[in-house]
Amino acid sequence: MDHIWAPWRAQYIRESATQPPSDACFFCRGLADSNDRANLLVWRRPQSAVFLNRFPYNNGHLLVAPHAHRSSLTDFQGSELAEPLETVRLCLILLNRILQPQGYNIGLNLGRSAGAGVPGHLHWHVVPRWDGDTNFMPVLASTKVIVESLDAFHDRWQAELRLLENLDPQSS
Repeated sequence: MDHIWAPWRAQYIRESATQPPSDACFFCRGLADSNDRANLLVWRRPQSAVFLNRFPYNNGHLLVAPHAHRSSLTDFQGSELAEPLETVRLCLILLNRILQPQGYNIGLNLGRSAGAGVPGHLHWHVVPRWDGDTNFMPVLASTKVIVESLDAFHDRWQAELRLLENLDPQSS
């Protein structure tokens, strides 16, 4: 059996364990606030939003969340479900243009025991992958190398998003 090690996630686990529970999840706080950059919110759509992951597994790790604060996929139907999935599809188009990954991990963790870091607000992880995108750094130095800052990626994302919206006005 192969094992995948992610020791850089220890910071996330430590912070999650020591922070008191908040009245609002970071998705809801980000959606309610107008400072998208500070909230790592890179795209607002009518029923969903795209956030950069503050603790990414890889460059370009995105979180796609519906606006509605609900915890289960069975709580969504119609456009509330379809639009976030369409947003995931559009994210792939943008990530292909920005980063040219060789693959993706796309996942939805339902419930804390399944690994949901925000169990009350359903969201999809979109993680670009490249052949050989792991190296000795996490194993020997407990360090994950992310080659681009969140701010720099935010800027590149916004530039590509403007191009996409100009090509397809229905994507916004």
